[in-house]
Order: sequence, then C-alpha cells, then structure tokens
Amino acid sequence: MKFQRYGAVAGVAVAAALALSACGSDNNSTTSTSTSSAGSTGSSASSCPSGTLNAAGSTAQTNAISQFTKDYQTKCTGVTVNYNSNGSGAGVTSFIQRQADFAGSDYALSSTQAAQVTSSGRCGTGSAVDIPAVGGAIAVIYNIPNVTTSLNLSAKNLAAIFDGTITTWNDAAITKDNPGVTLPSTKIQPFFRSDTSGTSYNFSNYLNNLGGFAAPNKQWPGKAGQGVAKSSGVAAKVKATAGGIGYAEYSYATQDSLTFANVSNAAGSFIKLTQTNASNFIAKAKVAQTGADTKLAFDYQYSAADAYPNVLATYEIACGTGNDSTALPLIKGFLGYVVSNTAQSELTNLGYVPLPASVQAADASAISSLS
Repeated sequence: MKFQRYGAVAGVAVAAALALSACGSDNNSTTSTSTSSAGSTGSSASSCPSGTLNAAGSTAQTNAISQFTKDYQTKCTGVTVNYNSNGSGAGVTSFIQRQADFAGSDYALSSTQAAQVTSSGRCGTGSAVDIPAVGGAIAVIYNIPNVTTSLNLSAKNLAAIFDGTITTWNDAAITKDNPGVTLPSTKIQPFFRSDTSGTSYNFSNYLNNLGGFAAPNKQWPGKAGQGVAKSSGVAAKVKATAGGIGYAEYSYATQDSLTFANVSNAAGSFIKLTQTNASNFIAKAKVAQTGADTKLAFDYQYSAADAYPNVLATYEIACGTGNDSTALPLIKGFLGYVVSNTAQSELTNLGYVPLPASVQAADASAISSLS
C-alpha cells in the first residue's frame, strides 16, 4: 500500500508500539529486543539477542550511533555492534557486498543502488528498504579572524562561494546581508566532502532549491575549494584555516566549538540554526511509504520563521526480506531501539533532531516486518 502525507503530527502517540522494541522491562530501558517487535512470534518483550552486528555508512549519524551502541550493549550484554563510519556511499556499497548487515545513509537508496541490491541477490529475491532514523541539521561552519557572530549567509551567496564566484569575506553581497558587522578581506577557503556523502547531497539539495546551485549530488557538485574526507575532516579543516568555510552535521559544529551561519529560507528570511527550528522544518517533510520502505522529501518552499531549512535525515538501509537468519534478530533489535522513544529522546543532547512521532511509528512498523 502506498500513502503520502504532509506534516508529521508530533502528537501522535507511539509509546505503546515502540515499547515493543524495548530490551528491558524497567522504565529506564535503553535497549531493544530483536524479536519482540509487532509481528514477531514466540519470544518475550524482555528478551535480548546475542551475537555481532556489523554496520557501516553515514558519518553524520556517527555520534548518535556511538551513543545508541553504548546504551544497547549495556542492556543487551550479549550483543556487539560494530559501526564503520565510512560515509553514506561506502556504507551502501558495504551493505550490497554483504560486508555490513545494514547501512546508514543520508539519502534514500537511488534506483541504481536498489537495482544493484536486486541483481546481486543481496536480499535474496527481495529488496532493500529505507528506514529514516536520525534527523539532523547541516551547519554552515566558518572561521573568520576576529568575527565570532553568526553571519547571515543566503543560499544564493553560499552557492556563489562554493562555485568560486564570491572569493573574499568582505564581498558586497555578504556585507549587505550583515549590516554592522566588519568583515575582513580574507580570502574564502571552501572545504567540501571528497567522499560520496549524504551530507553533500542534502546541502547541495538545499542550495539547488533556494540558491540556483548545481543539481544535488552525493559527490559534491561545486566548482571551488578543497575536498576532505568525512564530516569530522571538514570540521577540522575549517577550524584550522583562517577564512575557512564548510558544512557538517550540527553535532560536529558544536563539539568543535565552531561558529555557524543563519541561512535563508524560501521567503529570503534568515533562520537561526537551533534543533527546534530544524525539527520544525523536518516535521513538514512529505512522507511516502510503500510497504516497509519509508522516504522523506523536504519541502524547501516551507518558509515559517521558526523552520531551519538546511537539514538531513539519515536512513538505515536493510533487507526487507531475505535477511540472514542469524543477523535478523540483531538487526530488528538494534534498529528497534534506534527508533524508540528512549533513543530518540537522547538525540537533542547529542546535537541531533528527534524524528516526528508519526515517522517513528512508521519506522517501528517497518522494522517489525523485516524478515
């Protein structure tokens, strides 16, 4: 069955459905069971799987997955979760090549990738599914000597910076949007992701929709700057470079104490990056679900003054059917925890954005159906 809806309703009650994925029975449970999701049979809600789960992919969700892994392994002591933060593209490749039980990706599977899953028999005669799990904001980070204020950087000006048209920080187009701020003539040093990256895809999608940038791409489509592997690499380069600018998931900006910009929305207003503002924008995403496969499409024309439009969602990509029988309970258990209220409530403190309740409910249903 297919359905589409706008605006995930945050007030939808999902606690009962998500509780089925909790590993323990106490109120502070931070783990999930592999076999207690709705649709499972022959197991209790307090059971935990055992074994090793291998995953790879998105660097944007690294800090979240690290915390989730710690929590899950504390409760389910027989489980080991290994996550290789090698980037969205590499993670999907690892999944297709059976080197990972599931992949983290900041974009849903492309038609080409989906075809590779099918042709390789990765999921037997079945296909892979996309499960949005971690919401996030993309911070435009910069390092300008003696400037610590949050600049207003429009999508149009950012597109020009990453295309090499705007080359100094005191360019008239930037100073116009930042009255009262003294900007130096320092050369702008753009940094972008050199690896196949979902963060690149989502940032370029924002710039394409609102700034006239090149078509969104997992391989950065800009014309200027220096490529650096992983979000942590971009953050480190910006921090070490006078005049540097780049993009990284919000948690990297905060943990490295980097200054980040207010960016423009479709109405031309500048929106401050806060987790609440990012959450407000993500909540207006168009949600399309076909069976267990769930995709979010951001509405870049949504221009509320409290909605930060430069966002992403990390998907966990797994086989809908055809999972290895040994790995299946581990996949369902861990992913069930990731989308639970317990885990999602941790995201704010980790620098991420909890998903709207209706998306969590769709995720819980999808995970319980994996086979």
